[in-house]
Amino acid sequence: MDRENLENQQAASSADASNSLQMDPDAMLELATRTAELIIERIRILPDEQAWDGEFKKELEDQLMEDPPENGSPALEVLGRAAKEILPLGARLDHPRSFAFIPSAPTWPGILADFMVSAFHVNQCTWLTSSGASQMELVVMDWIRRWLGYPDTAGGLMTSGGSAASLEALVAARESAGAPERGTVYMSDQSHSALVRAARIMGIRSEYVRLIPTDALFRMDPEALKRTVAEDRAAGLKPVAVCANAGAASTGAIDPLESLADFCEADGIWLHVDAAYGGFTVITERGKDLLRGMERADSIGLDAHKLFFQPYEAGCLMVKDLRNLERAFAVRHDILQDTIWGANHPNFSDRGLQLSRSVRALKIWVSVKTFGMAAFRNAVSKGMELARQAEAYIWNSGTMELLLPSSLGIVCFRVNPDHAGLDEESLEKINRKVLVRVFWEDRALMSSTLLRGRFTLRLCIVNHNTTWVDVRETLEAIERFGNEAISETVPGGV
Repeated sequence: MDRENLENQQAASSADASNSLQMDPDAMLELATRTAELIIERIRILPDEQAWDGEFKKELEDQLMEDPPENGSPALEVLGRAAKEILPLGARLDHPRSFAFIPSAPTWPGILADFMVSAFHVNQCTWLTSSGASQMELVVMDWIRRWLGYPDTAGGLMTSGGSAASLEALVAARESAGAPERGTVYMSDQSHSALVRAARIMGIRSEYVRLIPTDALFRMDPEALKRTVAEDRAAGLKPVAVCANAGAASTGAIDPLESLADFCEADGIWLHVDAAYGGFTVITERGKDLLRGMERADSIGLDAHKLFFQPYEAGCLMVKDLRNLERAFAVRHDILQDTIWGANHPNFSDRGLQLSRSVRALKIWVSVKTFGMAAFRNAVSKGMELARQAEAYIWNSGTMELLLPSSLGIVCFRVNPDHAGLDEESLEKINRKVLVRVFWEDRALMSSTLLRGRFTLRLCIVNHNTTWVDVRETLEAIERFGNEAISETVPGGV
């Protein structure tokens, strides 16, 4: 081979290498180490930063909108940009003063488990493709089954979250009811929008999604449910499912689970419990007592990325009789014929809407094996105890009004000074000002809700890193902002 041809070959080989998606193992290790350092530094300084730091769309378009590059850049430079310019912009849900919506703080072993899942690149659709991960999910599901008090016939699967779990549960309920054309679904007027969406997706007409009124504590009224079901049956409609709350997102309210179970059993209606928020409190004695009756439901949805401190996505659906789930979702597919290993080797694609799916249970298994259940019970109990302390603080405040007893870590209240005599319009204006000032001026992040049309401030205290100092200083800031808003709203103050 002449010199010119050799040089051409070497140049082509060099070009191929530069355009490869591969990396040298030493470079991979160095990049992983430096990336872990970035993440750990973010976690270390997080308590001293704001719980929210977003940016306007126009600013981010100017920074990020660009054509994909033809040639690459150093990976650490690219990842560093993501760590500084992209991922921090938004709600920092694991911040100890993140009290908005439903936050959480994932365990570090859980985070590393997700890293391993991505690296091992397992598709947990069938036993053939993922026997180890499938057996491990069966183990985790059995832990959850026992925590819930479900029988040996129960089973389920990990999902992306409560939305998918709700949809899969209602599909199973529909099939169990004979897939009626004029089916109805019943839920509290405090139920999560995911339940309404799930009912619509699986074929329930919007006008047949019944929102049942609630009592003074925002719990479903069983008598109103009974009347509505009787009226629907008389009109020729077919009840498919009743959806109960085990920790409503706005208030933490728990529906009367025992009464609802009695009614559904007697009337032959599927009972689904939406425990996406509160379900994992069942691992504590207090939670087990509060959620008594949940174990009688036909299905339960839970989110481990909430009160079990896991990274997203870590939802879970449990069904009391696993056969109902498999009857609804198992579909023969020729391309999958080689994956049939027999009845004792389940394919999780037969239990839900996904075929290709990531390994979601490993982070739970790794976290529990690392810390043990005593640590998880303490973490769950801590959030509920801090909420009770916040409730007492608000009760004794001359500036704030407690609107509901705390429930499962959620406290609903507002600024409403003693003897002020302010009307609802003025109170809403004051509390909106307070919320805005907390958002922009305080380290904490909190959110609001509407309770029977009343604008309401709301703290959700579930982060295992949160301390009473975090909660108290946030409440003190709310009092301070509230008093200043009152002075601006009410001539002469209060």
